Amino acid sequence: MEYVDPTAVEESRKQMVAEKEVDAMSEIFSMFGDSTRLKIMNALFAGELCVSDLASLLEMSTSAISHQLSNLKKTKLVVTRKRGKNVYYSMADEHIYNIYKMALEHVREGKH
Repeated sequence: MEYVDPTAVEESRKQMVAEKEVDAMSEIFSMFGDSTRLKIMNALFAGELCVSDLASLLEMSTSAISHQLSNLKKTKLVVTRKRGKNVYYSMADEHIYNIYKMALEHVREGKH
């Protein structure tokens, strides 16, 4: 039988994040699991763009871009602003940029 350190287990238990928060974090991290979404995020870090702008920049169809923007919007990573007939997208806040930047630094340091 393996030994369990009840003190260590209890200390870890105190640090555990609520299940609801873990689920929300999982959704956010899943958005980083697709290269198209990462490219869209990268583009939006520079400023707001509409679907046509993103499609041109990423050389993809507007349909493909719209689909991924929908996923990013559902997870509240992007926000929209409507001007006339156009909808402009931007990143919701700086938190996502920080996660992105840390992952990029990790990759560039060769630690992946």
